[in-house]
Amino acid sequence: MNFQQLRSIREATRRGYNLTEVANVLFTSQPGVSRQIRELEEELGVDIFERCGKRLTGLTDPGKTILPIIERLLLEAENLQQAGHDYSGQTSGTLSVATTHTQARYALPQVVQAFRAQFPEVRIALQQSSPEHIAEWVLSGKADIGIATEGLSQFPDLVSFPCYQWNHLIVVPEGHALLQKTPVKLADLAAFPLITYDVGFTGRGHIDDAFSKAGVEPDIILTAMDSDVIKQYVSLGLGVGIVASMAFNHGRDQGLRAIEASHLFAPNVTRLAVRRGAYLRSYACDFIMGFAPNLSRAQIEELLREGNNSQVIAA
Repeated sequence: MNFQQLRSIREATRRGYNLTEVANVLFTSQPGVSRQIRELEEELGVDIFERCGKRLTGLTDPGKTILPIIERLLLEAENLQQAGHDYSGQTSGTLSVATTHTQARYALPQVVQAFRAQFPEVRIALQQSSPEHIAEWVLSGKADIGIATEGLSQFPDLVSFPCYQWNHLIVVPEGHALLQKTPVKLADLAAFPLITYDVGFTGRGHIDDAFSKAGVEPDIILTAMDSDVIKQYVSLGLGVGIVASMAFNHGRDQGLRAIEASHLFAPNVTRLAVRRGAYLRSYACDFIMGFAPNLSRAQIEELLREGNNSQVIAA
C-alpha cells in the first residue's frame, strides 16, 4: 500500500470516475492510475469500485466504507508535513484563501497587507468564487481557508468561525425618489427595478426571504457577483441597488447615496472555514486572527479540536 494508490482512489471519486482527469491531476498516465487502483483492491481483497467493462461507475459497499479511511490517511499525511514545517521553524510557503469578490475587494486588503508585513516569505493565493465552490475548494485541499457568508456552516466536514456581522444598504443615484422615504419599506423598493447579487452570493438569501415573507414581488432586473458592478449600473440609472454595507464608501462612490436597510433585511454573518481535522500552519492561525481579532490562537485550536461551528461573533 502506498500514497499514490490512495490518491488514485480519492481522485477517482472526486473526478466522477473519469480516469483521464485523475491521471492529469496526479501527473501520470491513465493505465498507471488503473494499475494503482487494481493493486490496492488486490491487496485489500475487495473491489472498491463498481465497473461496467473497464469503466468505473461508482463505489461498492466496501468502497463506501474504505473511502473515508483513505481521506483520513491522506489528510493526516498532509498534517504531518505541515507540522514538520512549523516545528522546523519554516515561515515560508503559500497560504491559499478562497473567498467571494466582495470579501476580497473590501474586507481582506488591510488583513493581507498586515499579514504580508508579518510574514514576507509567505505567498498568498486569493481564489474568488461562490460560497459553494469555496466550500468545495477547502474540502478538497485546494484552499487552506474559505471566507464567505453563513453558507459555509452548512458543510459538516468544515469547521467555521463567525467573524463579523454586517447588513445590506440600498444604493441610489443623487436625487432619487427613495431618498424622500423615511424609512424605506419593501413595497417602496418593489416599485423600482432592482440590481443586486447573484443567488448564493453576499447575503442574497436574506434579501429574497424578506420580500417573500412580506408577500412583495421585487423586480430584480440585473444580478452580479461584484458590488462594484452593481454600483456601476445603479450610477447609469438602470435601477436601485442592494449591496453589502462594507461595499459603499461615501467619499469614493460619488454621485451615489446610501440608504439604511437594516430594518428590511436580516443581518448577515461572514464566516471563515477550514477543513475539519486539518493541521493549520502557525501563520494560517495568524491570518485568521488578523481577520477575526476577537479570536485567540487558543480559541481557534479549541474549536478545531471540538470540530463544531462556533456561534460567537468576533467584533
